[in-house]
Formats: sequence, structure tokens, C-alpha cells
Amino acid sequence: MPLLLLISISLSYLFLLSELFLALIKHSAKKSTFRRSDKGSLALLWVIIAFGLTAGFNLAKFHDWRFINFLTASAGIILVLAGLAIRWTAIFQLKKSFTVNVAVSKDQVLVTSGLYSLIRHPAYLGLFLIMTGEALAMNTLISFFVVFIPICLAILYRIYIEEKLLEEFFGEAYRQYKLNTRRIIPFIY
Repeated sequence: MPLLLLISISLSYLFLLSELFLALIKHSAKKSTFRRSDKGSLALLWVIIAFGLTAGFNLAKFHDWRFINFLTASAGIILVLAGLAIRWTAIFQLKKSFTVNVAVSKDQVLVTSGLYSLIRHPAYLGLFLIMTGEALAMNTLISFFVVFIPICLAILYRIYIEEKLLEEFFGEAYRQYKLNTRRIIPFIY
């Protein structure tokens, strides 16, 4: 098994452990929550990530690597590392407002600085980059699609749910924020 694939698998475990850590400590408190509106999106993300990575690694190319395979896997690992950095920066910038479930606390403020001055969902951009990187590092087209397409759909579903809740809670302030920022990709989408 190529070293880059082992690095990719190790980064997958690191990512999953970090997400488990978040799941354990960053749930919204029922007492201080204005409203929860997860609609199963957290469970959907977890299931898609688990099945996608498992299926992707089972379909990954382990033998007969050429230069292009090393380049592709290297690009994937770079995307994973960039995604982890962006995701955790976004989480730290939200501070106590970040929760793993879609919820708004009664005293929550709208964060529009840092990464949030460019895009509304940098933590999801980080997740998107992590999963895209993992899919690339697996070095097969089928692995890429097994991981990439379902996670894109799940992230977009979760963003849709989250934006509805944020617009309901923050009203005009969030509508103005939406006019001045992109959803997930700076300057594009």
C-alpha cells in the first residue's frame, strides 16, 4: 500500500476523531436554545461520511501507482489539510455559537468577521475540502464519486436548513449578510 494512501487513511481517522470530539462537547444546551432545526441533517452527514469513506477506501487503487497517482493523492492530502485548517478556524471564530446540531441560542450574535466576512459557511467549506481531498487520495474515479456526490448533497441540504433558521432568527440582518457574502465558495457560490 502506498505511503500516501496510509497518510490519507490516518487523516480520515484524525478527522473522524475530531468530529466525534465536537459531537460530544458542542451540542446546543436545551436551556439556552432558542430553536433547534436539524431535520436529521447531522445524522445524514455522519452516515454519508462513514459509508462514503468506507466504500471509497474499499474501492481505492492500492496497486500499480504511477506518477499521476502520486500527484493526485498528494493533491488530495493537501486539500484534506487545508480543509481541516479552514474548518477548525471557522469553529474557533464562532466560539460558543458553534454547535454540531442546527440550533440558535437565545443570546447568539451573527458572526460576520474573519472567514465569515467572505462566506457564510466556512466550516462546511472545510468539510467539503476534507471529503474532496479524501476522495482524490483514493485514486479511483468510482471512489471519488462515491464520496464526493453524496457529501455535496448532504452539505447543501444542511446549509439549506441552517440558512432558513438563521434567517428566521436574525431576520433582516441575515438577509443583508446573505447579499454581501457567498454561501460556501468565496466570490463564486
